[in-house]
Amino acid sequence: MCGACCGGALPPRGVYALRDPIESHVIGLLDLLGEDVDRDGLRDTPARVARAWRELTEGYKQDPAAILDTTFEMGKYDQMVVVRDIEFWSLCEHHLLPFHGRACVGYLPDERVVGLSKLGRLVQCFARRLQVQERMTQEIADAVAKHLAPLGVGVVVQASHTCMAMRGIRLGADMLTSALLGKFRDDATMRAEFLTLAGLR
Repeated sequence: MCGACCGGALPPRGVYALRDPIESHVIGLLDLLGEDVDRDGLRDTPARVARAWRELTEGYKQDPAAILDTTFEMGKYDQMVVVRDIEFWSLCEHHLLPFHGRACVGYLPDERVVGLSKLGRLVQCFARRLQVQERMTQEIADAVAKHLAPLGVGVVVQASHTCMAMRGIRLGADMLTSALLGKFRDDATMRAEFLTLAGLR
């Protein structure tokens, strides 16, 4: 049993299908792989996997508008706000394998700013879904632009992908993606400042 990490005792295999459909599919997958799903090491695995997958994809239940709903008036503040090194884990939609990295989110406020923790929560909202890094980067930038209406937005994401490191080419390498909107895209000086703050030159 895995009471400590899984929140208590798990039901016997016979009631899996009645409790969570994901568990039944995990049992089927293990059967197809030739495993004995009734052996001690795997008996509780379907329930654990179901719980893990619901946690890893909880971003589908989160609303970016609600995350960025509480803002504060800043008057004439005209400097960019940047939060960097936001750590995240996500799942590649092509192979259902994890990718892991850090995001930098910056924006140039018009009249209002949002609490810094909200930008971290926004990153997690989009990361905890089946993703590709390019789309996730753009979704974060679009959400900041839509819900904060700033003068400019910049997002840079750097991540390593196990779908490349564990299989296929088996190469460990980082991928960099960026999304620049408004003044961060159109003003070369401001773009350069943001990329420098994000750790890029």
